[in-house]
Amino acid sequence: MTVTDLTLQPRPVDASVDHEIQAIVAGESTAETCNTELAAGPWNFDTRPGYGPGSSMGDVIPTGAPRQGELPVEYREAPEEELADRIRAAKQTLGDRVVVLGHYYQREEVVAHADVIGDSYQLAVAATERTAAEAIVFCGVHFMAETADLLSADGQAVILPNLAAGCSMADMADIDQVEECWEQLGEVFGDMDTPDADGLVPVIPVTYMNSSAAIKGFVGRHGGIVCTSSNARAVLEWAFERGRRVLFFPDQHLGRNTAKAMGVPLEQMPLWNPRKPLGGSDEDTLTGSRVILWHGFCSVHRRFTVDQIDKARAEHPGVRVIVHPECPMDVVDAADESGSTHYIRSAIENAAEPTTFAVGTEINLVQRLAAENPRHEIFCLDPVVCPCSTMYRIHPGYLAWVLERLVAGEVVNQVSVPQDVADPARLALERMLAAKPPATS
Repeated sequence: MTVTDLTLQPRPVDASVDHEIQAIVAGESTAETCNTELAAGPWNFDTRPGYGPGSSMGDVIPTGAPRQGELPVEYREAPEEELADRIRAAKQTLGDRVVVLGHYYQREEVVAHADVIGDSYQLAVAATERTAAEAIVFCGVHFMAETADLLSADGQAVILPNLAAGCSMADMADIDQVEECWEQLGEVFGDMDTPDADGLVPVIPVTYMNSSAAIKGFVGRHGGIVCTSSNARAVLEWAFERGRRVLFFPDQHLGRNTAKAMGVPLEQMPLWNPRKPLGGSDEDTLTGSRVILWHGFCSVHRRFTVDQIDKARAEHPGVRVIVHPECPMDVVDAADESGSTHYIRSAIENAAEPTTFAVGTEINLVQRLAAENPRHEIFCLDPVVCPCSTMYRIHPGYLAWVLERLVAGEVVNQVSVPQDVADPARLALERMLAAKPPATS
């Protein structure tokens, strides 16, 4: 009889980032986290200004950002197993009346209850398809819930379990700043709505999905379009067919990396700083531009560095490095490949041979991929456990609360976009959905 030495077998990976953080704080793990307060329930931070602990904790939150009311104590004190049971029971009672959408960056304890899991593009499509549900519970962040409200059927309620789950990147471009930018560009280029002899307008605005409904409405009113990391290239191609140049916001890195891959020279991609006249540029530079990049970024993906890639290659010969295109350009250039969250997931799942992957994206997705694909060695490029501050605000306690209120006949935390904003924003999103990404993305 052959005896297997279990000490030599790879240990199963726990998909839960929360479990890892709890172990770090308890001294049971030698790993490091960016903030030990991540071990506490997010309700501890709902009354404080700011995005909460995690990757965005240093970002400045705008005045008037949505705040979450107090979560009843029974949900704050319930153990993990009880909350899971209550969520399952509520979902069973509600049946087809509710659909739960979960973003890849959500904590495992929440994603476990999602009916659909995906990136922002996939979940936007899912919102258009689940027309029978009375309520869409969106486990993501505020702009995603707004998008679901824009695309859902009349009479459907879109619910965000924790209203404090915003997005620091989305908040880096507010509607007043964008309107002012457009005005200044009009002073440079003249009539912004009249095509030239070639049928091209001076500027086409393109906003990343990570933006408010108000920004999407602006884009829709001015002939523009929304993009995601999955279809950014297709969207830029669409825009270049209609305009001399593109105003791309709020994420400079996705815009730069996508346009660079399409052959746009860096000198034709000036950065627009909304706190400076002409964005800190000049008329000649703007006139010669192809893509004007907004001064925004994702705090999760800004944590990744070339040094981390060099270290991964030194310690893991043959490692395959995949990063998200929200990472800075030098990181994307140093990686073997880059792509959306869906692309990263597909690349790992479709790798036939056991492979070592170093991944540059949010830790919840990386940890889950490692647990789901034990034939591969998968680790996050950033050795510090630092989840998205705002995605982490969605906790099973909030999910149980909103579902049980639905069982009781009460809709809480509904996200609703005003009609005057919704109509043009919906137009920009419909253009996005028509600009389908390649089948491999």
